Amino acid sequence: MAKTILCLPGDGIGPEVTAEAMKLLECLGNDFGLSLRIEQGSVGGSAYDQHGVPLPDATLEAARGADAVLLGAVGGPKWEALPYESRPERGLLALRAELQLFANLRPAVTYSQLADASSLKTELVSGLDIMIVRELTGGIYFGQPRGVRTADNGEREGYNTLVYRESEIERIVRVAFDVARKRNRRVCSVDKANVLEATELWREVATSTAKEYSDVELTHLYVDNAAMQLVCRPKQFDVIVTTNMFGDILSDIAAMLTGSIGMLPSASLAADGKGMYEPIHGSAPDIAGQGVANPLATLLSVAMMLRYSLDEERLAGLVETAVERVLDSGLRTADLVNAGGRSVSTAQMGDAVVSALRDLSGGS
Repeated sequence: MAKTILCLPGDGIGPEVTAEAMKLLECLGNDFGLSLRIEQGSVGGSAYDQHGVPLPDATLEAARGADAVLLGAVGGPKWEALPYESRPERGLLALRAELQLFANLRPAVTYSQLADASSLKTELVSGLDIMIVRELTGGIYFGQPRGVRTADNGEREGYNTLVYRESEIERIVRVAFDVARKRNRRVCSVDKANVLEATELWREVATSTAKEYSDVELTHLYVDNAAMQLVCRPKQFDVIVTTNMFGDILSDIAAMLTGSIGMLPSASLAADGKGMYEPIHGSAPDIAGQGVANPLATLLSVAMMLRYSLDEERLAGLVETAVERVLDSGLRTADLVNAGGRSVSTAQMGDAVVSALRDLSGGS
């Protein structure tokens, strides 16, 4: 039975990188027999331009019916003056919430071919392989009450609420422990328990849940120390689990350790295994339409989709191998030129990965 994939190109470079993912999916169908039905939809700024809202009802309905969603990126300066609820990012947050995508998996891997592109010394990042597990549907991004109000003295003040329920904490911590069991069996829970009661509860629940995972080592760090440790000794980490906002920040720090944010995919998962897959690099409107964006994070997001939502571990591994082979060949998009090699366009990089994947099919 065919699996349904909803593609949401979005804004900025989103349409360019998702176009390369479509080539990859076509190859998986034609050369590997993967039965897929691809649907298209709009979200973010492009959806607002077409429909007046960042998440049209038709897109949400299609997402609910799909086995997986592949997202390009949303946002850009064009829409920054819109009312808060109409901004592109609200469409993305609503999609995550409506699909109950509570677990965000963000790998940070330094490919040996690109270690020289990192802003850190090669010896600090060579062999780096971290998985950040970020809670995605709770915390300060969704907490109520929130808004801007006028205080008694007439001054305006903005306010947001950080709130986590025990059940929300426990389910994301369990995801982290389950992921760690397939890796090096170490979890570092990141909080700010010394000053935030919500994350004091986070630490308590993480510690309690760990008792059921005696084969996995649990440690704790405050978020400020975790940020420092990511820069000074990043290879000490295996799996990091943390709140929505802390994960948002730490995963971008980890991304830059690898040499380029254009290399890093992500998966946002629901309890039933359905997921949304996207590169973490954002819409990059400054380079949109120039054909220089790196599509590899999006292609690696397809690999994560194959692994976590489509139960196609073998094909996921082949896509990752194809990316490795292309990097071995010396091809580089503009963001990777510091690592040496031959500069190619977005489409050329996508074509190269598809060609390498087709070679792995044995010519069938």
